[in-house]
Formats: sequence, structure tokens, C-alpha cells
Amino acid sequence: MTNPLSELSGEGVAVWLDDISRDRLRTGNLKELIAERSVVGVTSNPTIFEKALNEGDAYDAQLRDLALRGVSVDEAVRALTGADIREAADVLRPVFDSTGGRDGRVSLEVDPRLARDTERTVAEARALWWLVDRPNLMIKIPATVEGLPAITRALAEGISVNVTLIFSLERYRAVMQAFQEGLAKAREAGLDVSRIHSVASFFVSRVDAEVDKRLDAQGTPEAKALRGRAAVANARLAYQAYEEFFGSESWRVLEAAGAHRQRPLWASTGVKDPAYDDTRYVTELVAPDTVNTMPEATLEAVADHGRITGDTVRGGYAGARADLDALADAGVDFDDVLRLLEEDGVAKFEKSWEQLLDKVRSALGAV
Repeated sequence: MTNPLSELSGEGVAVWLDDISRDRLRTGNLKELIAERSVVGVTSNPTIFEKALNEGDAYDAQLRDLALRGVSVDEAVRALTGADIREAADVLRPVFDSTGGRDGRVSLEVDPRLARDTERTVAEARALWWLVDRPNLMIKIPATVEGLPAITRALAEGISVNVTLIFSLERYRAVMQAFQEGLAKAREAGLDVSRIHSVASFFVSRVDAEVDKRLDAQGTPEAKALRGRAAVANARLAYQAYEEFFGSESWRVLEAAGAHRQRPLWASTGVKDPAYDDTRYVTELVAPDTVNTMPEATLEAVADHGRITGDTVRGGYAGARADLDALADAGVDFDDVLRLLEEDGVAKFEKSWEQLLDKVRSALGAV
């Protein structure tokens, strides 16, 4: 029997889970989701790890050992998160092998406090790649201006990268360029580019949350009619940019050498406004060669009542552009929205990271 998630997979959308915890790994839940929910990848972020450490006692034994060894708080955090990522990578290894490395991926983020520091981001990416030591790892690097050269350098060294916190089309194009330059350098260095994979995480629901807030402040019927249209429009135009970039002659040269396209990944797909259909950022963004990473609640909503009706992206470019033009006509500064969201995204992950450090610091001190 088919179900909405398997139908989604059939349309070329890889279903990834945006969550990880030691309980999920130890109970076999991740294996169940792979078998029953078509999950073929996992993403993580500082907020997810901070939440995991606050639930249950699954980390207590390792925390006790780390405390007895007298390790630093930062080292302890990397030991805890690295262990989870390594175990998740092992659970997903059969998917990785069966898809030739395309899926079966697990993502681990660099310290978000380094988002504006290229050199330290590269150093951290190398360290995490070594620490986890699994071929199906992806290192998450934010798409800040300072992150772009770090993305290129990591890929040039053969490190697979999940580029995160992408909001604008302009920045997305720069990310694809950084990706292509990284693969070109890897090829020049004699690396096998067919073994290097990347995704570009384009954030969705946060866009509607900020735009809707500005429309609500206007309070007019015309503004109200534009609510909930920005995020999907922005993402659809991102896919148009993807098609244009990877249809270029410069890319075909690398593809002929075995390089894989950097797939768009729809992130932040949990609906933040309860007035909206809880599957909208999945069902309205169905297109070939994409990834949709979902929190468990969204995953289960799609499994329960998602309606997959085929490609919902490629026929909607003109409508997407019209929606963004209408926002501009309504006085919404969309460039300002996207700038704010990037700054806020970095700040939120920094805050979660600090809370994670505080939690581990407290746990180490209690031993």
C-alpha cells in the first residue's frame, strides 16, 4: 500500500527527519521511521540537541564519564552530540549504501557562534568530520557572507556540506556558486567528486511568520489577502534558480566528471500559524531532486492526511513572482524581511548553543 510519504518519495522528494535524540536512537524509533515513514535522512541543530538533553536520563552515564575525565564544557558537548550523530549515521548506513550516497545522511552543525568567522568555521568543519568519521555525515555551515568561502573550502577538501539558514534568492545563488567552486577545487586536487554531496537548506515557514506579522500590522483587507503567500513563493523561485544554475555549461563539465547536484532542501517546514494547513510546506513544495526535512509532528501530519498531487513547484513560477510583487506593492520590504531572518536565525541558534553549554556545564558540575 502507498501512503502520502511514500508518494512524496515517488515524486523525487527525499523525506528527512528534523530531529535526533539518544532516546530515539536507543528505542529503535529511527529504524521504525525509516521502515514505516520513508525517512532517508536526519538533520540536527543546536535547538534540537538542547531539547534532547533536557529530556530523560539517556545522557547521564556519558556525562558522568566526561565529568570524571575533567573535560571542558565545549569538548563535552561535542562528545555528546558526536556520539548521537555517529550512531544515527550507522542506523542510516544501509540507506546511504543503497542510494549510492545520495541519502542516508546525517547533519551536524558547526558551532553557531562561528557564523561570522570563516577560518574558525573551516577548522570546526574539519574537526567534526574527523570526530564523527562516517562517510554519510554532512557538516552544516550557515550561509552567511563569511560562511560562503568556508563552504567552498570544506567541499574542496572532500567534506560533504549541508548549507543552512538560506532565506534569499540572492544568497542562494551565491551558495550554489560556492558549491560549484568547491567541487572544481576538489577535482583539481585529484579528489573523487562523485563522493562529495551537498544540500542547500532553504528556510520556509519563518518567512511567512515575519511577512504575516507585517501584513497584520497594516490591518487592511488587501494586506490580509496576502497572508501565507510569501514563503512558498520564495521557495518556488529558489527551485527555478536551481534549475537555471544546474542547467549551465559550467556545471555540465563537473557533472560529466561525476559530480552530483546540490539539492534544494526545504527546512523550517513546521507550520507556525495554526490557521494554516499543517502539511502546506510539504504538499506545496513537491519537486524532483529535493529534500524536505520535517519535525516529527509534520511528518506524522503528512502521513495521516497529506495530499500529494504531483509536482507543485515548476508550474508556479509566474504566480510566485506575482505574489512577491504584490507584497512589494503592499509596502512589505521583502529584502529587509530576509535580512532580519538571517540575523535572527544565527542569534537563535547561538542562544540554543549557549543553553546547551549551560545544561552540560551544570550536569558536569553535579557529578
